[in-house]
Amino acid sequence: MARAFLALGSNLGDRRAHLDDAVAGLAAHPDIRVIAMSSVYETDPVGGPVQDDFLNAVVEVATDLDPFGLLAVAQGLETAAQRVREVRWGPRTLDVDIVLYDELRLDDERLTIPHPRMRERHFVLAPLHELAPELVDRPSAGWSGVRRVVPTDGEQ
Repeated sequence: MARAFLALGSNLGDRRAHLDDAVAGLAAHPDIRVIAMSSVYETDPVGGPVQDDFLNAVVEVATDLDPFGLLAVAQGLETAAQRVREVRWGPRTLDVDIVLYDELRLDDERLTIPHPRMRERHFVLAPLHELAPELVDRPSAGWSGVRRVVPTDGEQ
C-alpha cells in the first residue's frame, strides 16, 4: 500500500461538513484506509479574488490506488460537494489535493506530485507537520495566516 497525504479545504457553505464528508468518502472507499486526520485550521485565502476564510486539514491515507486512481476519487469527492470551478483559486465548497504520494515525483498535465505549491502554503504545511513532522520543518515565526480551530457545536 502507498502512503499518501491529501489536503482538504472549504470556504463555502458548511465548511466543516464538507471536510467531514470528504474524510468519510475516503474512508468508505474499498482501496483507501484513512490513517489520520489533522486538526482543522482556519486560514486566510491565498491568491484569487477576495473571499471568505477557509477551513483546511490534511488526511493521511494508505491506498492500493495509483496516483491517478486516487486523483479520480478526490475529484469525485469535489463533485459530490457540488464544487464549481469558475475562477482560479476562487471560493469552493471543497478542494481535495494530493500533496504527497510515497516518495513519488510525478509531473503530468493532470497531476504533479509533490504538489507544486505545497511548500509555499502554510495552510497545507501546518496540518501536514501535525501528522508527519519529519516531512516539514516548522518555521520559527510560526504559520502565518493559519489558526487552529477549537471545535464547537455547530461549527462551520
